[in-house]
Amino acid sequence: MTELFREHYDKDALRAIPVLTLAHVGDGVYELLARSAVVARGGQKVVDAHRQTVALVAAPAQAKAMEAILPLLTEEEHAVFARGRNAKPHSTPKHCTLREYAYATGLECLFGMLYLKGETQRVLELWAAVLEVLV
Repeated sequence: MTELFREHYDKDALRAIPVLTLAHVGDGVYELLARSAVVARGGQKVVDAHRQTVALVAAPAQAKAMEAILPLLTEEEHAVFARGRNAKPHSTPKHCTLREYAYATGLECLFGMLYLKGETQRVLELWAAVLEVLV
């Protein structure tokens, strides 16, 4: 448990993880980055910080972010995104289109895979590109 923030799954272990489970992990990684970015701006009440975080993590914003970072992806990263994008979720939110939800799931899958692979520097590189678009 001491290595919680230092996961290092190999390729075979990553392939064995269901795509929506990767997205589940990536959702947490992405939200933590969003919360950290909002707090770094400083000075806001918690209700305002929450609203700003929700705006960053909502499916339409994640889809916009994914479109921006697509050209930056390696072949392997693009394949992981495509797996997530093509996943068949049980339901979709009403506040976004099916395409936005698919792209958001792909983004979360990508961030989950990179985190579990131990590629935190790459996560931060992609996050910096996301912030250029969303903030």
